[in-house]
Amino acid sequence: MNVLFIMTDQHRADHMSCSGNPILKTPNLDKFASECVRFTNAFCTSPMCMPNRATLLTGVYPNVHGVRSNGINLPLDIPIITQTLVKKGWYTVSIGKTHFNFWTPPYVKIDKSAECWGDWVAEEVGDNPVRENFPIPYYGFEEAEMITGHGNFFTGHYLDWLEEKSPIHAKEMKERFKELNNFFLIFSDFDLPEELYNTTYVTERTIAFLERYAKGDYGNKPFFLHCSFPDPHYPLCPPGRYKDIYKPDEVELPKSFNDMKNLYNHPFLGPNLITPPFRGALIRETTEEETRKFIALTYGSIAMIDHSIGLILASLEKLGLADNTMVIYTSDHGDFMGDHGMILKGPAPFNGVLQVPLMWKVPGMTKPGVADSLVSSIDIPKTILNLLKIRERYHPPDMRGVDISPVLQDPNKKVRDYCLIVEDEEVGPKGPLYCRLNHLVTDDYKLTVYEGVKGYGDLYDRKNDPDELNNLWDNQKFKDVKIDLLDKLIQENLRVQSRYPKRVSGV
Repeated sequence: MNVLFIMTDQHRADHMSCSGNPILKTPNLDKFASECVRFTNAFCTSPMCMPNRATLLTGVYPNVHGVRSNGINLPLDIPIITQTLVKKGWYTVSIGKTHFNFWTPPYVKIDKSAECWGDWVAEEVGDNPVRENFPIPYYGFEEAEMITGHGNFFTGHYLDWLEEKSPIHAKEMKERFKELNNFFLIFSDFDLPEELYNTTYVTERTIAFLERYAKGDYGNKPFFLHCSFPDPHYPLCPPGRYKDIYKPDEVELPKSFNDMKNLYNHPFLGPNLITPPFRGALIRETTEEETRKFIALTYGSIAMIDHSIGLILASLEKLGLADNTMVIYTSDHGDFMGDHGMILKGPAPFNGVLQVPLMWKVPGMTKPGVADSLVSSIDIPKTILNLLKIRERYHPPDMRGVDISPVLQDPNKKVRDYCLIVEDEEVGPKGPLYCRLNHLVTDDYKLTVYEGVKGYGDLYDRKNDPDELNNLWDNQKFKDVKIDLLDKLIQENLRVQSRYPKRVSGV
């Protein structure tokens, strides 16, 4: 069976009409949802791009694969599922965002990245692994058409495509990289037409591969196709008709929007709100005007992705590949989107950034429906390999995920009692952000604890307080609940610690 793995960046679980959003319309994702299992309780393993994407490739937690935080390359010696797939006969392709290597210039020049912006736009490649030096296979992908960046601030193989389509726009794109602050804009005024935008690139190149495959260019090998859209991650600048498809005054602010005043008393969040880390890109306090515009433009970006996913899935049908292709849709993490007066992401106990969309279709197996079984993104790679009937002895060693295929056969099944979410944020050498958080999510509660914050944490009743406005940590009625969750958290932390290096002798 083929695998089409579609993912986005920073897409909240409730930002689809099929998940109950009253304003945003996602007809193609809705149609797909009607044919698959849609998970309402799916969580990322780590709510940051690089750590969670590395987990999706390895099936282990960040403390094992080493990408604890953004800005750390995924080690080349870590076993990954794409290597397993290649060995077992699959052809592997990546189109779009990968983020397995760092993007911004390294602290020390000897560190190299195949995804570093500056090296991609530099006049001379030198010994940097970019452009003609780009390594193939790339983390097990035998073919890669990569895009690094967000909004309309991009490098990677996308630049070659843009150069061919419009040399003027390619030249303007390279000029933007002379000012790194462009990437940290919330909104961008640089105009790109729809036909040159990053979403179009990913769509066009994905369909081009499917057409080549259908023609027989890859023989009888099944494919694993990683199709990764960089949107709706900021800078927000949906092009053309998508820029104004939703109006700021039409969007709804979350019920917790005015809770910011209480967060200033939070022992962990308060200091970070007073002195925002990383150019305001993490734990960003917002205004009503900014939030309304941010949500409206996010909706526009998702609307364009939804249209693109419709085109890709229609191509699967037209090319006769749909009946033998497993399709998965998810995102790497969410966004606060005005929750508690914040936008973007960052270490915090709130659901908007931790929960992700997840929809999964296996032809001939999936029973369409809505599943509320707890699922973690660490479960995805193990489940893929099991569904492809690859025996466990060929899997990357020490994978920690749970096989969720029983839920794909019966959406009422449960496979987890809880999910562990880890954050190990490190911006700059020991600052301005240097912290660790653990979250434990059960069907009923979510517990968060912070390194260095003694005697304090967050405990929310997920069913009776979905807006997370009432912290139960010090509520004596929930003392036993807290103790039980802390015990589960400790035991799970012990279970997932790495066991490396491996023992090689009895004594």
